[in-house]
Amino acid sequence: MKKILKTVLIISLVLFLACSCQKSDDGKNLLETVNERGKLYIGTEGTWAPWTYHDESDKLVGFDVEVATRIAEIMGLEPVFYESEWDGLFAGLNSGRYDIVANGVEVTEERAEAYDFSEPYAYINTVVIVRDDNEEIKSFEDLDGKTTANTLASTYSLLAESYGAKATGVDSLADTILLVEQGRVDATLNANVSFFDYMKVHPDSPLKIVAETDTPSKVSIPVRKGEPEFLEAINEAIDELRENGELEEISIKYFGSDVTE
Repeated sequence: MKKILKTVLIISLVLFLACSCQKSDDGKNLLETVNERGKLYIGTEGTWAPWTYHDESDKLVGFDVEVATRIAEIMGLEPVFYESEWDGLFAGLNSGRYDIVANGVEVTEERAEAYDFSEPYAYINTVVIVRDDNEEIKSFEDLDGKTTANTLASTYSLLAESYGAKATGVDSLADTILLVEQGRVDATLNANVSFFDYMKVHPDSPLKIVAETDTPSKVSIPVRKGEPEFLEAINEAIDELRENGELEEISIKYFGSDVTE
């Protein structure tokens, strides 16, 4: 009986600590916490141009970096970026290490069950990219039995696997493209704007697009559930950036076109 009671107490303590980590020790909501802190903690990869990457001087830059920076500034906060691999971004968000994730995150049904999302601030289409001499893959359905390269558990990796492909995990867009160029995998899935940006820098790369999704995906900022005041503040900042034209300007700077509408 004592052993059972001890087990119950341990489980209760674990559940209490798990719930407590979602709020600060004094019971403040996230908006109150970040305002008191004066900083917005932002998770990003830093390896996915032109969304989030390092320039020639090794400075963290990109569309998402600038958008998240401006959101923080509009909220009266200092932006603080933390770089992590894809899986680590959501683990950091869950644990409270990050307040938001800014990394071209597409809204999916599964993610919407785990997180609340801001209003969309960008729209993208997913494309299938292959070597320019590949004549076997011409559609998403042709991925069946083929190999692809993408960050594991990403939207692109899961989509490829849903069509029967075997996904190889990589850490960056550069690694992904290299595997396709070398013929070590058959294809990769990625955002159309990321492909265009890569080809702008590497015009001689032997790559081509063979298929594209019909409906654009919504790119939004995920936050932990149960923080309506914080989410409203994020949305208000996005609205301001859209209304004053900054969102479009940042998009054109990094993509060469407006992906925010």
